[in-house]
Amino acid sequence: MVQPVASDQKTALLVIDLQLGMFSGHGLVPIHEGEALLARVKTLIARARAAGVPVIYVRHGGGPGHPLEFGTADWQVHPSIAPAEGEMIIDKRTPDSFHETTLSVALSAIGAERLVVVGAQTEVCVDTTCRRASSLGFDVTLVCDAHSTWDNATLTADQIIRHTNQTLADRFVRLVSSDRALPAVGSSASPGSRAHR
Repeated sequence: MVQPVASDQKTALLVIDLQLGMFSGHGLVPIHEGEALLARVKTLIARARAAGVPVIYVRHGGGPGHPLEFGTADWQVHPSIAPAEGEMIIDKRTPDSFHETTLSVALSAIGAERLVVVGAQTEVCVDTTCRRASSLGFDVTLVCDAHSTWDNATLTADQIIRHTNQTLADRFVRLVSSDRALPAVGSSASPGSRAHR
């Protein structure tokens, strides 16, 4: 069941791998429904900032020739959702946003207990990070219409997104739609309960 998410100082918005190379068509076909994805994430970022919820960006870096090669233009966060001054960017090299990065330290420093997750790639970095965050004890919310991927040889991108949402729901995350995530300050919305694991 899709639930609303309350905003408070213990929540952080985690924006995973929404980098220019995912959308530019330079070395990769543009990600599924990329413009709609960026629009939803941009709205969520604005809500988070207005509510005083920290926004943390995760940025994947690949080796030479990789579509997200470290230090290139396509490696940068997409300009339409660019970090504001002082917002954190966590660089990673594996699908797990916590592995050999400073993310755990950053979240501890701001006292975050709940994560609201958006980004890419649905079945790789988003899935892996949600599972790891849950294992580390975070209360994880996945915004069900604010992550994306590409078609593969077996499934369409839309099928992968729906399958990932269904697989992670209740076991590792609670699902929330973008229109109900991070309600405005003063909203009466409260977090829904997640099934006990």
